[in-house]
Amino acid sequence: MSASTDPVTHESDPPRSGDEPPEDDAAPPRRSRLRRTAVGIAVLVVLAVVATVTFTVVTARRPLPDHAATEQVPGLSGEVTVQRDAQGVPHVYASTAEDLFAAQGFLHAQDRFFEMDYRRHVTSGRLAELVGDVPAAIDADKVIRTFGWRDVAEEEWNLISPESRSYLQAYAQGVNAYLADRAPEDLAVEYTVLGVTVDVADPDPWDPVDSLAWLKAMAWDLRGNYDDELARAKAYSTLEDVELVDELFPAYAAAGNTPILAEEDLRASDADTVARTSTELPWGTEALDAAIESATAALDSVPVLVGRGEASGSNSWVVSGDLTASGEPLLANDPHLSLGAPGIWSQVSLHCEQVDGSCPFDVSGFSFAGFPGVIIGHNGDLAWGLTNLGADVTDFFVERVRNDTWLRDADAEEWVDMESRTETIRVNGGDPVELPVRSTEHGPVVSDVLDVGAVVGSPTEDGTEFGEYAVSLAWTALEPGRTADAVFALGVASDAADVTEAAALFDVPAQNIVFATTDGHIGYQAPGRVPMRRDVDGPVPSDGTWPRPGWDPRFDWTGYVDPADMPRALDPEEGFIVAANQAVLPDGVGPELGKDWDHGFRSERIRTLLTEQISAGRQFTVEDMNEIMLDDWSPFAAALVPVLLEMEIDDPYDAAGQELLAGWDYRTDADSAAAAYFNAVWRNLLSATFWDDLPADALPSGGSRWLVVVRDMLERPDDPFWDDRSTLNVLETRDELLTRALVTARHDLTVELSKDPGDWSWGALHELSLEHPVLGGPDVPGVVRDYVNPGAVEMAGGSSIVNATGWDASTGSFAVQTGPSMRMVVDLADLDASTWVTVTGTSGHPASPHYDDQLSAWAAGETFAWPFSREAVEESAEDTATLVP
Repeated sequence: MSASTDPVTHESDPPRSGDEPPEDDAAPPRRSRLRRTAVGIAVLVVLAVVATVTFTVVTARRPLPDHAATEQVPGLSGEVTVQRDAQGVPHVYASTAEDLFAAQGFLHAQDRFFEMDYRRHVTSGRLAELVGDVPAAIDADKVIRTFGWRDVAEEEWNLISPESRSYLQAYAQGVNAYLADRAPEDLAVEYTVLGVTVDVADPDPWDPVDSLAWLKAMAWDLRGNYDDELARAKAYSTLEDVELVDELFPAYAAAGNTPILAEEDLRASDADTVARTSTELPWGTEALDAAIESATAALDSVPVLVGRGEASGSNSWVVSGDLTASGEPLLANDPHLSLGAPGIWSQVSLHCEQVDGSCPFDVSGFSFAGFPGVIIGHNGDLAWGLTNLGADVTDFFVERVRNDTWLRDADAEEWVDMESRTETIRVNGGDPVELPVRSTEHGPVVSDVLDVGAVVGSPTEDGTEFGEYAVSLAWTALEPGRTADAVFALGVASDAADVTEAAALFDVPAQNIVFATTDGHIGYQAPGRVPMRRDVDGPVPSDGTWPRPGWDPRFDWTGYVDPADMPRALDPEEGFIVAANQAVLPDGVGPELGKDWDHGFRSERIRTLLTEQISAGRQFTVEDMNEIMLDDWSPFAAALVPVLLEMEIDDPYDAAGQELLAGWDYRTDADSAAAAYFNAVWRNLLSATFWDDLPADALPSGGSRWLVVVRDMLERPDDPFWDDRSTLNVLETRDELLTRALVTARHDLTVELSKDPGDWSWGALHELSLEHPVLGGPDVPGVVRDYVNPGAVEMAGGSSIVNATGWDASTGSFAVQTGPSMRMVVDLADLDASTWVTVTGTSGHPASPHYDDQLSAWAAGETFAWPFSREAVEESAEDTATLVP
């Protein structure tokens, strides 16, 4: 072997074929060039490491507060003590209610001010002022300015009680005390990053109306059947058959699941019926389809702040003390909302040093950063949970418009002026945007907010008599209400009468309230402002499930359901209540609240688990309640797998996936290969069956109604949906599509996971990747994005499963989009024995140890102790801070 094997060319050597001659005699040999390149790469790596360390240690840690300090808070009347436990949850003790909420405002600003600031920019239609000339932000601002969320909140300020105003003012005072003398980079790392591309000014002082505006965002994301109403119209644009559309939206009874309350508990409904032929809408016309499409695009531009879609919902149930080991009630709740970083909930305990009429709060639970008080939780006498009621509180009206007038009554040929105004959207670093806003008596016109194509078209041949089409939105949250009063009233409620009184104030969003008291009662109460509609005969229902003709006054709302008529129950005979977004009442009983419910597979599974344990004679514990929340049994699998196993697949390779289904217990744990395969089959079955029939923005998400649709279609092998419209002169059958879904799922998972089905697992497909709302997206530099986004976690469960980690089949991805944003179990016998957990942590600062310290426990189904008594709080305290005047 030669002493030197270096591939270099020496001066005495003749050039070899293919070698490039040196540029000059001083050119470095190749090894030196390689060494220099390596050094250059190393320098870049070092610089990247230094930049990362500087960003992490200096920039990101700069806003971190001292949780064990004494802080001066102007406006306090006395000293406030804040004790934090191992998860960083603040337990606040004050002598007055105003001091309590001022402290909460100070702490929210300390831990989560950017989240608060982002939310208030969204809810006031000022997001472009924060993030700059970003088209999506400008579109969101346009839509929210059209709604006028902030304007409604300002009206509410004069409607709520003097006590609520004082609490909101105290909260704002606490927020502003923290903001004083702090530069943006001292408040949150997000301002530092945004400052690279936009001008970052000192944040505006917090205004109490900022808090009220947040309630509009909560109401928007939890608004009921809005999506289904538009989806019907869009489905008709391709199906052109009302009966086929109705097949895709089965009635709740078709699922065979139990409503929240039984028929004997309520009176029959008094319907306002108009026995006349309805005005027909020109369904399927290009002009109307364009108006619906434009309205959809506009409304989809609103950022998701709470959660929406079929997978958004919640579980809640309460069990009587007659059935528990302690002899007192147990209550469980886990709202299924959009999951992000930081999580939507901020845990807190608010204690008056002496609980009396002047300082009535002794409450603990889950709050929203930006709003005082506790939204879900318990006090010393009562615990309550919330799930989305799903009442129909929105209606789209198809309007005939001509210039700036709209047709109020076609029979009377009555044209009236629309209300018009101009909004100016300021853009950080860009030119302002002028936005004309028009409204009819039904609500704001949403179909002409964004420039997404022509929204015009004549319902008549000459295009002059009846003008063009537009779409307006009627929504109960666009009228001022007293939900803020309800939040504070629930915080001090002690019995069923108090809950009913608070519910009468809880205008939007309409929620199911389950509750339990320390003296042994359990109950249910439905609050919310729910519109009443006439029953008008016609080609499509007039019950709010389809868009309505704005030119026919018979379709206008006739008022709202009286709060005294809203459904309620106290101490039902069966000893438990389950409210998990299913129908509240049997059809035709009590007030008409809506039609488009979750189809009740989660609620029915919870009922089954409760009744099985009751039948076994085993009393319930806190651990049992937590275990039920983690149940991952799939009703989809139970309905479909027996039929899937009947399909004959000749090729052993193709049949390998199907073999996993034989003997499967239908549980969707993260390690399950059968769950991975089944969900791939379900995804492919939906696409093969419906994608040829529906427009791209109305494809099946795979939620509960799609299970009812497909389950019923299995009994109809000749159903037209089984046929693939895209194949000419060929009529596909049910078994062909089922077999195709089985085989393609096997091939898909070979690509996505492994050739060997033994290597498959549901969790490898079904991951949760939490994302920061501003800095977590793909356009942000990786060093920042990776820092603010927690690592992905594998999840069990799925849509319409009790452990409801929802995914959207229309996207082709199994990624978790919604899920239990928190889990809580309250033990009314010993409040200190209660448990809770949230998806990320108490802090909104990515550098904080409490930014995502609960994520791994939450993903594994674990919970933490929830101290409430002063003794338990002091025993768990790890940091103590003092706030002084």
